[in-house]
Amino acid sequence: MRVLDKRTRINRRSFLKTSAATAVAASAVSGGVLAVVPVPAWAQSLGAIKPDAAKTLLVMVRDLYPHDRLGDAYYQKALTSIDESAAKDAALAGQLDAGAKALDAAAQKLRNAPYAGLTAEADRVAVLKTMETTPFFQKVRGDMVVALYNQPEVWAKLGYEGPSAEYGGYLHRGFDDIDWTKDA
Repeated sequence: MRVLDKRTRINRRSFLKTSAATAVAASAVSGGVLAVVPVPAWAQSLGAIKPDAAKTLLVMVRDLYPHDRLGDAYYQKALTSIDESAAKDAALAGQLDAGAKALDAAAQKLRNAPYAGLTAEADRVAVLKTMETTPFFQKVRGDMVVALYNQPEVWAKLGYEGPSAEYGGYLHRGFDDIDWTKDA
């Protein structure tokens, strides 16, 4: 937080709120139309996956591997790995974009909303079931299981202590010290 004087404090949050309100007011006064479509910064930072497809894929991956104790950042990191592969492979980039559009089209058909806009998990699962035999679905499912669960930060959240070979295996370390099974 930066202090301008003893009475005025500006932090990032208040700056953003004030800027957004000013932009809306200026648009209203000038008679212009302000179209605000929220696109997360992480989605814009991807190289091969388009921002709209990234939002759809994020929801898809969360539905494929649901963990309430994991925030979006872990899923976004996993999607970044497939984006890096897609940046080197135009066919994969096209497959991801077309697959995200297919998810949205199936969701539109079911509930007249994009896939990421479906609020009921059962509706999203129904859409995924219609696509589970497609190469797109298989690619995302296969790549994301590795990209998500190979993150040491995820291991800690799920109670996995990591490889144990260098410590003599799980017989002497870790097989009986999990405390989260009562919550599962």
